Amino acid sequence: MKRILFTMSLLAVCLLVSAQKPAEAKFEKVTHSFGKFSSKNAKQECVFTFTNVGEKPLVINQAVASCGCTVPKYTKTPIAPGQKGEIKVAYNGAGRVPGYFKKTITIQTNGKPEMTRLYIEGEMTD
Repeated sequence: MKRILFTMSLLAVCLLVSAQKPAEAKFEKVTHSFGKFSSKNAKQECVFTFTNVGEKPLVINQAVASCGCTVPKYTKTPIAPGQKGEIKVAYNGAGRVPGYFKKTITIQTNGKPEMTRLYIEGEMTD
């Protein structure tokens, strides 16, 4: 009898845990435009803010930019359900040819979806 109760309790706990919605990062925006800016002010920064709308803690495993001129920094600690996190992105156009650019930052998490792409764009003028 004790084994049956233990097994039923264990099964109930497993079902309850698996019924939780996985972690999910909901970004306020996925594209940021710097607009036009001078090559004399070649360093630009922005922040992408997100909320964990899932029911489990969200962990950002990595954030990778498509180019060495773009550097993402992100929240390293787990983000609890309902809490906010941020990804700071720095673009450095120094030494680059002026003109339009669009860069991609790929975010990998333990949530659903596992990968999210963020974009920065702008036009650097002489």
